[in-house]
Amino acid sequence: MTHTLNSRALAEEAERIIPGGVNSATRRIGAPWAWRSAHGATITDLDGRDYIDYHAAFGAILLGHVDERVNAAVTAAIQDIDLVGLGTTELEVEAARLVTESIPSAEVVISTMSGSESVFQAIRLARGVTGRSYIVKFQGCFHGSYDAIARNVISTPETAWGMDPNSAGILPDALEHTLVAEFNDLASVEALFAEHPGEIAAVILEPVPHNVGALLPEQAFLEGLRELTRRTGSVLIFDEVITGFRHALGGYQELCGVTPDLTTFGKSMGNGYPVAGLAGSAELMSSFSSSGGPVMLAGTFNGNSMSMAAAIATISVLRDPEVDFYGHVRRLGDRMRDGLRRITRDHSIPAVITGVGSVFIAYFLEGEVRGYRDLLRNDDEAYATFHRRMIDKGSFMYPMSLKRNHISLAHTEADIDRTLQQADEVLGEMARNGEFALLRGRV
Repeated sequence: MTHTLNSRALAEEAERIIPGGVNSATRRIGAPWAWRSAHGATITDLDGRDYIDYHAAFGAILLGHVDERVNAAVTAAIQDIDLVGLGTTELEVEAARLVTESIPSAEVVISTMSGSESVFQAIRLARGVTGRSYIVKFQGCFHGSYDAIARNVISTPETAWGMDPNSAGILPDALEHTLVAEFNDLASVEALFAEHPGEIAAVILEPVPHNVGALLPEQAFLEGLRELTRRTGSVLIFDEVITGFRHALGGYQELCGVTPDLTTFGKSMGNGYPVAGLAGSAELMSSFSSSGGPVMLAGTFNGNSMSMAAAIATISVLRDPEVDFYGHVRRLGDRMRDGLRRITRDHSIPAVITGVGSVFIAYFLEGEVRGYRDLLRNDDEAYATFHRRMIDKGSFMYPMSLKRNHISLAHTEADIDRTLQQADEVLGEMARNGEFALLRGRV
């Protein structure tokens, strides 16, 4: 990457006063280093170079950057009220109403500031209500930075399904009370319930594990989890921080018809503003201390006017039939996925192109992809190389293996076609150079 003098200079200054120069470790990717602006589907680095943005702040951008409708709502709200921290506001009630009207599992809802906080509240609530200590998660699913579930996301073959913490400094007891199963493998979950009868408080999963790309759930698997948790008195938690509002107004549970007990959501519901939440049945949610229950609910910034206004404005756009958000992003998602399938086929590249709606990903492997075991066959080096070279071409895709890409309302057919042309050039060159492990020896 050339012409990055201003961006690199700012990054070097940041490194002197911020650990690693970034406020979240996954932001440290090298060039372009630093950003000047973001509008619609375009982000611009500090040196003035434009990129079509498919990273979308890990999916937080749904309508496009700096959406005028959302910003106008936030501006109007903060002119009247900022943060009182007592009682409630009309904005909080309206946001909660929209969520309960949208998400099938949402009888009652609370607001938080991040997906990690929502998961924390969900797991604490599940343990508080059931009196049980164990949680079941799935290899490859990510549920934020909360200690209890900070393990086994992108694991190596040696550490997958074993003890693979995301961080140092977590008490072993917190990690050991989280059990790890295989996605789309109901038998692996049933085995854990058999080993710990009457001890499992909750099963938590991304209904589509987008933190390892886009593993597509099998209907029988989701229905099996619902039946198993209902029969054993455990709480079923859908982590829809990514899938929620992006794939359907009611999240993936609207599409699959399986209703969990609790749903965490956030990420894109504020189109870049910090807002998230937890929804569930009135019976479960009444156990929060705000309703006189034993499970503490606290958070100074929960329900602040800026976040609530952003959520109301974003959801209102998603509900507008004239905007046709879901129709637009699904059409563009299909266009991207179909194009990538054609390109990889034309260059004889072993690949599985998949995704849902606005999300797309290219796995570089042969055979079916059902669970994390299959992803161990992915050519991680080629994947990261592909994304890095796409950035150099002007289409910003996160250059780390197994990370998904997102399409927003602001993207156009011309954006998709330009990206596909770039992908044809990049993948063609990689194939000719034998840069895919499965092609070596064939060229």
